[in-house]
Amino acid sequence: MLKIGRIGYDRTVAFACAELIRIFRSMDSPCFIQEYVYDSFEESKKDTLWIGLNGRVALSDDDEILIDIKDGSGIITASNERAVLIAVYRAAFELGCRFPRPGSDEEIIPKRSLKRENLNVYVSEKASYRHRGVCIEGAVSCEHVQNMIDWLPKVGMNSYFIQFHTPSGFFKRFYNTESPYMEKESVNDEDVKRMRVRIEEEMIKRGLNYHAAGHGWTCEPFGINATNWEQYEGELSEDVRKCLAQVNGKREFWGGIALNTNLCYSNPYVRERMTDAITDYCEEHPAINYLHFWLGDGSNNNCECEECQKMIPSDYYVMLLNELDKKLEKRGITTKIVCLVYVDLLWAPEKNKIENPDRFVLMFAPITRTYTTAFADADMSENITLAPYVRNRLTMPRSVAENMARLSKWQNEQINKDSFDFDYHLMWDHYIDPGYYECSKVLHTDMKNLDKLGLKGMISCQAQRVAFPTGLPMYSMAKALWNKDSEFCGVAEEYFSAAFGDDGEIVREYMSSLSKLFCPPFMRGERPIDFDEFTAQCNKAKAYVNDFEEKYIKPKAPLHKGWKELEYHAEMCRLYADALIARLNGSEEEKEASIDALDKYAERIEMDVHEYFDYYTFKNSLLMRVKGLHR
Repeated sequence: MLKIGRIGYDRTVAFACAELIRIFRSMDSPCFIQEYVYDSFEESKKDTLWIGLNGRVALSDDDEILIDIKDGSGIITASNERAVLIAVYRAAFELGCRFPRPGSDEEIIPKRSLKRENLNVYVSEKASYRHRGVCIEGAVSCEHVQNMIDWLPKVGMNSYFIQFHTPSGFFKRFYNTESPYMEKESVNDEDVKRMRVRIEEEMIKRGLNYHAAGHGWTCEPFGINATNWEQYEGELSEDVRKCLAQVNGKREFWGGIALNTNLCYSNPYVRERMTDAITDYCEEHPAINYLHFWLGDGSNNNCECEECQKMIPSDYYVMLLNELDKKLEKRGITTKIVCLVYVDLLWAPEKNKIENPDRFVLMFAPITRTYTTAFADADMSENITLAPYVRNRLTMPRSVAENMARLSKWQNEQINKDSFDFDYHLMWDHYIDPGYYECSKVLHTDMKNLDKLGLKGMISCQAQRVAFPTGLPMYSMAKALWNKDSEFCGVAEEYFSAAFGDDGEIVREYMSSLSKLFCPPFMRGERPIDFDEFTAQCNKAKAYVNDFEEKYIKPKAPLHKGWKELEYHAEMCRLYADALIARLNGSEEEKEASIDALDKYAERIEMDVHEYFDYYTFKNSLLMRVKGLHR
């Protein structure tokens, strides 16, 4: 019999204990497990496996774990309740469990005897980075998001970010899009609000750091409901119009989209409305740990009025942050505010300075960077000349080196205590790498080296269903965020061994080869390649897929879910290659037919792989890139 002693009544620790017992019973169903709950740790009970906080690890919001189990007795403890849950999953990992990707049936729990003499684990570690999370993007169902939240602590992640006040856009993309292959029920904003409550419950149960909002602060305080990047259909009152940025002599929504519109930040009334709304929101939502305060989306869309011309946008942004801090302090609100270094705000303030850096966390969002080069591979000795700020005439930096130089100015002059990367590796770019191998390597390398850039982690702004045909990109990201000393080759071997057993190395080599054959830098427009050479490369990729399918996929697909997904993926690779070849060599009819074939196939298979593949983002990223390809 195993005796589990839970320390205290905390909800997250209780969940951690329940998870450990569930996993143990899956490993060894005849094993008898008895759970006891104690107010505190009792040294005298030597035959007990304790779970909870007991002082052996100093309390901290930074995640540190200690697993010290010998002959079925000992302790699973950590620096906070969330880390106790992470420690439970880590103990399971040491006992052979694997959690390759989010999904309703994606746990690998081996059968093994749990006699006391077989139960021995020792791990003492601290996470390399403070911030390790995912931000909602793409097209999702409530279950997809819950799958992600369930998976995060299993691989050592600790945060989840729900954008917008009501994140309807992401859910409507899934539920409200007609498909001849999938039955879906339409949802409205009220439905999404109820879903959000369920999602928040799952986050709170696991003790995850809760990031919220971001988009909407240029809209919601003025009575404009912003749930997506869509045209505003309502009447624009004069009270709101006078608050909008004046661009080209007009005060109107930028491109007709309220969410993308900046405001007249030199106007005290505008700043008052915004900071009052954020203060009220923080007070009404105490569960939020990190409240994101962003300005209008888009770039080169800032106010050109005479007063706003006196300072650059980041100076007015710092003015807003300082005014917000004073209001939060007055009400005794301790919520951290995340401020954004993004597009026009990459140009650091010239006049104003953040007065209370302890309130704020700097978020670096290099949305225009390349993913051909990892941060660590950039030549930081390169002599970078930073172009001055020219209102609404900026060219956004693409090179890693220039992005980092702009971040350094913020860090050196404004906030150097806490900051993280908010990056887009898995939003659009991964689709041009069908093997998911090169993009995983860049992502892992980036995470390993965040500390060298003064960054304390990463919130990945990404589609939630990014695991078709494998979850290697997210898995490698999580591994490096927990342990920056991890090596990509070892992580990849670990992943493929878990997902494909004895065939793991064969599949790893297949995926690695596909990444090279499809040459993502060419699709990014970063590497000139002879079109005839690239056509030959695509034909070579098709032949390679065909050969691998005949040798390995077809015999195994009827017996194994992962291999069945490789079968779907093989056909998608062929259709992708056909589309590239047609775009470079075919008639207009052939070009359109090849795109249509890839589109229809991707839409059809989503029904079978919807937990891992997001057709919406696939269609609106890869297909758009292929359509733009020509000689």
